Amino acid sequence: MQPKKKTTALSQRKREEQLQKQRMKRLIWFSSVAVLLVLIIVVFTIKPNSSNPASNPNSSNKVVKPNFPYDTLPVLGNKEAKVKIVEFGDYQCPACRDFTQQVKPQIVKDYVDKGLVSFYFMNFSFIGEESNLAALAAQAVYHQNNDAFWKYYEALYREQGAENSGRITEAYLVDLAKKENLQIDYNKLQQDIEQKKYQDEVDKHNTKTNELNIQYSPTVYVNDTQYTGHYLDYDSLKKDIEKALKGE
Repeated sequence: MQPKKKTTALSQRKREEQLQKQRMKRLIWFSSVAVLLVLIIVVFTIKPNSSNPASNPNSSNKVVKPNFPYDTLPVLGNKEAKVKIVEFGDYQCPACRDFTQQVKPQIVKDYVDKGLVSFYFMNFSFIGEESNLAALAAQAVYHQNNDAFWKYYEALYREQGAENSGRITEAYLVDLAKKENLQIDYNKLQQDIEQKKYQDEVDKHNTKTNELNIQYSPTVYVNDTQYTGHYLDYDSLKKDIEKALKGE
């Protein structure tokens, strides 16, 4: 009988070992499934941030439609043109001045004057209070005379000085309009600047730059798509314009 007891004890120990192995396998399986489920939940709940190119409006993959208020903006050329270009600029920005003097005239000659493109301007007055003051004056001129706005726009850039030097004042802005012989009411211009009549418009322009996550000036859009090349590379910009004209 003794050998039978030993055999029975050995068999029981083996069964217990097998059961333990089975329990371990089940534990490992359930643990693996749980980890997998957690990973799936994490993947589907993580929201893309601005560091993700696919979610960055300034990346090549645009996810935000600008919805520019074209009807309220200063415009050069045919409003019904197939291609619309929007420039965001600061009147104290040297790069914006260079774009205005070197690239914009080529756009006007090659496209705007031929009725193919309309050119718009929005304020990105981020450099300082004098940027805001110049923007207020330019908007005031625009509301009196759209054509006069573009002459004033060019004068503001041409006469550009050091940033936030104290040079841009209400008196300076009115005197500049007189110097350019703008066809507007100068007293009204002065009053509009003093009362900051168009501050709300300037603020809306700047809010739009925040919505689009615009980081630099000038920034140019061609038919609601941001141009990502160098602001002075006209050949590169021209390619984007041609694509837009072809409906690409």
